[in-house]
Amino acid sequence: MARPGHAWNRPSLKEDEDEEAEDPVDAMISRTGCMAQHRELQECMAEQQDWRRCQPQVRAFGECMAKQQ
Repeated sequence: MARPGHAWNRPSLKEDEDEEAEDPVDAMISRTGCMAQHRELQECMAEQQDWRRCQPQVRAFGECMAKQQ
């Protein structure tokens, strides 16, 4: 019998393929043409750790998305 902590299984090939598939949210944003604004917003949020410090990027992304609707 395996000891606790050593009984993990490798993910199946199907699970690996699913992880590599494009995120549906990213696919939707890409279709709008707003991916550049989305990336800038994501980079700012990762760097600042506070969306309130990324208001220019939030507005740019929001305006781009509003044009697409």
